[in-house]
Amino acid sequence: MNEDLTIENLLDLSKTIAAKIFDGLTYPWEALPKISEFIMQIGPTLSPDEYEQRGENIWVAKSAKIAPTAYLSGPLIIAPNAEVRHCAFIRGSAVVGAGSVIGNSTELKNSIIFQNAQVPHYNYIGDSILGYKAHLGAGAITSNLKSDKSMVTIPVPEGRIDTELKKFGAIVGDHVEVGCNSVLNPGTVIGRGSTVYPLSMVRGIVPPNSIYKKQGEIAEKILRQ
Repeated sequence: MNEDLTIENLLDLSKTIAAKIFDGLTYPWEALPKISEFIMQIGPTLSPDEYEQRGENIWVAKSAKIAPTAYLSGPLIIAPNAEVRHCAFIRGSAVVGAGSVIGNSTELKNSIIFQNAQVPHYNYIGDSILGYKAHLGAGAITSNLKSDKSMVTIPVPEGRIDTELKKFGAIVGDHVEVGCNSVLNPGTVIGRGSTVYPLSMVRGIVPPNSIYKKQGEIAEKILRQ
């Protein structure tokens, strides 16, 4: 087991309505095939005082702000005080966390967005998990399918971890900042508190509290008092 890639070292589960989906799992990507079923299980249990049902398997918090031009497809949960902006395209199997932002013309599918995470401008988030207060700059995307359609693997010092997933975008840890127009290649994992420079092409693992400048150049952050 690679400790840097475990759920507890990447994500604060107290910051998502989907915490129970991670029960019994080691790595966060193991939750990706379970999202749709999980939503359909907990959706009917959500309080009608707080949530309203907007179509088949779609539950939206009454305090959420949904633009009239946004497209919502289930299974889907949108938590309290979330904002879904103009022309957002949510294709289903998605959990949108409390206080998070799904921005204009952003596409989202089979993903978990933790509380206060933001994908506010022209982003594509597919088969991915974004941690608490993670932020993707304008045009940054997760690429979720390899060009040869083979299974996604993650390079580690011991070799490679086979995720057994054909579609897997990225795991973006809590408090991560991803610069504008960056591409996170299939199976990218970015550790807590790291920053990715704009226009980056990211592949593999970015350690926590790091600055990703370009392939092969990752600096450790200097944490100021």
